[in-house]
Amino acid sequence: MPAPALFVVGGVSMYVGAALAVGLFDLLAPSVVALSRLVGAAIVLTAWRRPGRAAWRGRRLGRAVAFGLATAGMNLAFYEAIARLPLGTAVAIEFCGPVVVAAAAARRTRDVAAVALAASGVLLIADVRWSGSPAGVLWALAAAALWALYIVLGKRVAGAGNGLDDMAVGFAVAAVGLSPLLFVGGSGSLDALADPTVLVLAVGVGVLSSVVPYVIDQIVLRRVGRARFAVLLALLPATATVVGLVALAQVPGALEAVGIAAVVAAVALRSRDGDEPERPVPATR
Repeated sequence: MPAPALFVVGGVSMYVGAALAVGLFDLLAPSVVALSRLVGAAIVLTAWRRPGRAAWRGRRLGRAVAFGLATAGMNLAFYEAIARLPLGTAVAIEFCGPVVVAAAAARRTRDVAAVALAASGVLLIADVRWSGSPAGVLWALAAAALWALYIVLGKRVAGAGNGLDDMAVGFAVAAVGLSPLLFVGGSGSLDALADPTVLVLAVGVGVLSSVVPYVIDQIVLRRVGRARFAVLLALLPATATVVGLVALAQVPGALEAVGIAAVVAAVALRSRDGDEPERPVPATR
């Protein structure tokens, strides 16, 4: 399946998971929702992959843990941002991370144009409204920086040849390390997590918003360079708009339609060979 089509599949899964997460925001603090998503993903991935002993030691473990913490931090920062900012504003700010990664590797005029088109398209789709708290902007900027780090570290994990196993290890260690966040929401969050329905929702959010899209990311990252991957990420907000049209009859406005067209043009324009060749990371056994 072509990389753009894989991204669309991952985007649909991610936004269905986001719809489930909406119910959790009424019961849990944003940080607890992010952690429950991570725990759900870690449980499913570890049970599925069953990483061997080699995945739990040495440089391979360090690489996996760094990736897991970056991913967890990205989700945590984004949830804290959308708790304080309009969703479109948070999405637009967070997308600065992939834009920086793509721009840093741009070597041709068409690649620079693709980055500009992708960024413009996301701004048009996101319906940016500059209202909210300065803290929300800082959280969104933190999410942007961690998204860029996620791309860089994700490429290294994918290039090592053990991407899915290392992702399972990284998520598991990050979930344990960040477990104190469960107490941030107070006793109310702990009581809510004791509800079987909430636990099922948390696992569902972990599978739909983390396992499926991040597994697809690992597949795509093994095929393409960081810069093209970063441009392809612009398909996520475009996919969300299309899902809203098909599933919820939410007809996009003229600017959103132009934004989708700009994203599609950016994906088509970004050259397949525009990335700097990268040395593969040797697998550590």
